[in-house]
Amino acid sequence: MRFAGYTIDGFYDELFEDDGSPRAGCEILVDLLRQLPEGELERRQLAAEQALLQLGITFTVTGDTEGTERIFPFDIIPRMLSAADFAIVERGLQQRIYALNEFVNDIYHDQKILLDGVVPEFVVRSAAAFLPDLVGLDAPRGVWCHISGTDLVRDSDGNFYVLEDNLRCPSGVSYVLENRHVLKRTFPQVFSATNVRPVDDYANRLLETLQYLAPPGVDSPTVVVLTPGPFNSAYFEHSFLARQMGVELVEGRDLVVIDGWVNMRTTKGLERVHVIYRRLNDEFLDPLAFRPDSLLGVSGLMEVYRAGRVALANAPGTGVADDKVTYAYVPEIIRYYTGADPVLPNVETYVCWEDHQRSYVLEHLEDLVVKAANESGGYGMLVGPHSSAEEREDFARRIEANPRDYIAQPTVALSRAPVIVEGSLEGRHVDLRPFVLYGEDVSVLPGGLTRVALEKGSLVVNSSQGGGSKDTWVLTN
Repeated sequence: MRFAGYTIDGFYDELFEDDGSPRAGCEILVDLLRQLPEGELERRQLAAEQALLQLGITFTVTGDTEGTERIFPFDIIPRMLSAADFAIVERGLQQRIYALNEFVNDIYHDQKILLDGVVPEFVVRSAAAFLPDLVGLDAPRGVWCHISGTDLVRDSDGNFYVLEDNLRCPSGVSYVLENRHVLKRTFPQVFSATNVRPVDDYANRLLETLQYLAPPGVDSPTVVVLTPGPFNSAYFEHSFLARQMGVELVEGRDLVVIDGWVNMRTTKGLERVHVIYRRLNDEFLDPLAFRPDSLLGVSGLMEVYRAGRVALANAPGTGVADDKVTYAYVPEIIRYYTGADPVLPNVETYVCWEDHQRSYVLEHLEDLVVKAANESGGYGMLVGPHSSAEEREDFARRIEANPRDYIAQPTVALSRAPVIVEGSLEGRHVDLRPFVLYGEDVSVLPGGLTRVALEKGSLVVNSSQGGGSKDTWVLTN
């Protein structure tokens, strides 16, 4: 009776068909959930939460000056994706990341896509993340977007749409790996019986991607993870990935440029560093090149990077491709560099810097989701159908004052998945952030971070706004 009263309510449900039957591949999980004794599901949920607590899987609340850490909320009912569904996701992301990498490389070289009028020059040059001083810079092996996390949503039609690109310092893959570690112990029989594709090799694949970028002639490159420090919201992930790869976790003060090379301070003296997986934003990387008040970066780092003596992942300047206004032009970017239509479509998007689109947005604020181009984490956003008249008036003033910084999209009927709520199961909205590595080729981690809006009816899945996560199981054929 655990599913008694469970309703689909017209949304696409990740576990059930419209008629209430389990989706293909989900039957074993549904049968187990129905057969568990009273209280057993809640006991397993509590055990999973305790395991995550012991593992120290936390995040720091954005904007909290006291650095408050919270356990990342986790629901043990996995989100399951069929092999056919994931094949579309995989193919679409490989196409998209390849095209975006070509776009970034073009923007910092010949800018052909601007000359051909495919993307307005104004959009690129006004992007906060565009770094004109990098024009002419060659990224190692021509790769700029080494690690990306693309946010996908599934609409009521059952199709996936790209909601947002994250090409700078995308977070969340540590939760994917640790969620899987916990879920394999929570539902061991279901896991083995449903032939779930593994994610455990991500750290090895990440390390191979980073080593691939090493300067020519370096056979055993030294790789480090550069973190802003323990007060960063994703510090757990920085330390986790460094540990999983078997490399050093460093802060800016641990690195120094000497004789044109980056060196790491160790107890045995200086050690040369060849590849830096940086988890801080461009403006903090080098006080000599960007913000002179930055205490997080390494003085002289960009000069070494320009000389090809150290690789940075992701490359500086990649943010020009995940600006939310640039996002609106990604379908044309894909067509321009691949000659094919996008496998994964965008959500319909209105750019407020164009007069007629801005007029439409201002007239339909109650129906649209408005986003600030340079905000993340669910901040700087208006969800029109759930907003007040005062909030809409405030956003109208913001848009009119600075139209370049806003886009708007129709409200997407995000798919839902069951979560445990006071002993029963209820549907909550979810999205999906798969992680993509670009080294010798473009590979997609089979799964990703399913983020879930734990508040009933909410469409905001960000952890900083009260969202949680689920393990994502990609089934084999």
